[in-house]
This record gives sequence, structure tokens and C-alpha cells, in this order.
Amino acid sequence: MTASNTVLTDGFGRKHNYLRISLLEKCNLRCTYCMPAEGIALSPKSSLMTADEIFAIAQTFVKNGVDKIRLTGGEPLLRKDFPEIVSKLSHLDISLSLTTNGILIDRHIEVLKQFNVKKINLSLDTLVSSKFASITLRNQFEKVIDNLHLLLNNEFKVKVNVVLIKGFNDNEIVDFVKLTQFLPISVRFIEFMPFAGNEWDRSKMVSQKEILSLVETQFSSDEILKLEDEKNFTSRNYKIKGFQGDFGIISSITNPFCDSCNRIRLTADGKIKNCLFSNSETDLLTAFRNGESITDLISESIQNKKKVRAGMVTMDEMDDPKKHFDNRSMIAIGG
Repeated sequence: MTASNTVLTDGFGRKHNYLRISLLEKCNLRCTYCMPAEGIALSPKSSLMTADEIFAIAQTFVKNGVDKIRLTGGEPLLRKDFPEIVSKLSHLDISLSLTTNGILIDRHIEVLKQFNVKKINLSLDTLVSSKFASITLRNQFEKVIDNLHLLLNNEFKVKVNVVLIKGFNDNEIVDFVKLTQFLPISVRFIEFMPFAGNEWDRSKMVSQKEILSLVETQFSSDEILKLEDEKNFTSRNYKIKGFQGDFGIISSITNPFCDSCNRIRLTADGKIKNCLFSNSETDLLTAFRNGESITDLISESIQNKKKVRAGMVTMDEMDDPKKHFDNRSMIAIGG
């Protein structure tokens, strides 16, 4: 094993080649599972990574084995220097992708095409306009749908992320699956996860078993095809025979995929999180601004990564709010 590989390999032999960079904490929606009702205290602009700092820190990760970077937020397209950031990162030998709520896609689609950002994860939790307004506190449903079609018409590869919350949108699971009949999209059902301020409890979750049971009420077992899991998969994927698209289930709580985890998160204020559920962080930006090497800090963070969900092995531990209250809210981590 080379030294570069060692930096991003944890104590359980997992190699981390996938970096998710949050560009900012702001969003133009107010999704209740992502942002606390009272909002969050935003980091001052001076504490956020600049475009040059994002590139330089990303470059260090790439030198040590990262070959896949996803830009997240908040809503990453709200960054006024988004085109500059993408332009800089496009010079790295990586696959570059984006997670967005879709509202500003039409303003940036030429930039995305120019720099070959062709893999888009679009967040859309309901196909009902009134429910969209209810969970996001904004009336932007038609805009998101229009921009979904704009992406597909321009041959982007689109995954639609659906956070399932029992009693809110679990009755739309079959409707989302049916959407894949005519659209070449991958719908991904995501379990509701606990973060600071989002009032999570286990009763609001919709499990993989429940999702598949609902799908089986509409489609026969011969029609539901299990697809091969990707390397380092997060989503267990399925397809309805004859449909253009497919659907997957991301079950971080009830059926985690920690054994093959290859992901690292970098917050907008330059702190590395080695696990989505971890409340510990390592400050890279301060060291970088002080002219210090950040390679050892990255290595230390990776070495401290727990085997499963930041050390929360049992469902009882997941149920304990004390384990989550001092973690960031999702909007401040980066989706």
C-alpha cells in the first residue's frame, strides 16, 4: 500500500475515494427534516471556504486517492461564485457531481454542461404541489418539475432523492416508482435520519421492507427486478420490468451499508466529518490558512472513523436524542 492510499484508509481497511463538499449553509427552501423550524445560526462569510480554498483542499484529497467529488449545501447553486468553483475543480482528475433542490438549475445548466457536471441528484419529496409547499415552506414545485425535465432533455443523469416520512409521503411510494416508467431517472427512497432540530423518532421512518411491500401491491414479483449493487453502494436498487428508470432504497438506519463506506464530508466552513452521524469534526480550514499541512489531520480523522454509524451500533443508541443533539443539522453538514 502506498503512502497516499494510507492517508484515506481507515482502521477497518475501508478506502475513502469519495469527497462530498458543502459549499454553503444557506438554502432557498426550508425542508423540515433538514433545517430546524427556528433556523440555524449561519457561519460568518469569513469562516467559509473561498473558491481557491475549496480547490486547494480538494486537491490534497485528490492527491491522496479521492477520484469522486460531489458538491452539496445548503443549496450549492446559491453560491455566487459557483461557476468559478466548478471551473477550478474541473481541472482535477475526478468525477464531479451535484446535489440540488433544482430551483436554480435553469440559471446554471450551461455551466454544468461546460464543465461536464452531468450527474445530478435532485431532492424532491412529493409529487403533490400542496405537500411540497407544506414541507419546504415555499411554492416552487412547478419550477423543480420544469427543471427536472430540463435536465433530462439535456441528457443529464438524474437521481431523484425522496426522504420518506411516515404519514407525509409514504403514500406516494408507488407514484414515484410509476414515474420511472416514462422518465429515465433513478428514484432513491431515503430513510428519515436523526439530526439536530429535526424532531426525528423511529415511528416516522419507512423501512426497506415496508417500501418493497407497498411496491409489491402494484407489481408482481416477476416484474420487480433486483439490480446488482454498485461497489461502495448506499442504495439497494430495483427496476420494474420494461420501465425506463429504476428505484433504490437508502436505509442508513435499519439496514446500514457501513462495511463498504468510502465517503468523507467537508463542511462549508472547512471541517471534515468522517461519518454523517458523527458529532466530531476536524478543522482543516484553520490549519490551511495558517500554512500548515492538512494531510496528517485528514489521516487522523479517517483513522478515528467508527465501524458503524459513528459508533451507534444498536437501534436503542439511534433512539437516544443525546447522541444527535450536538451534531449539526443536515443543512449545516451538507446533503
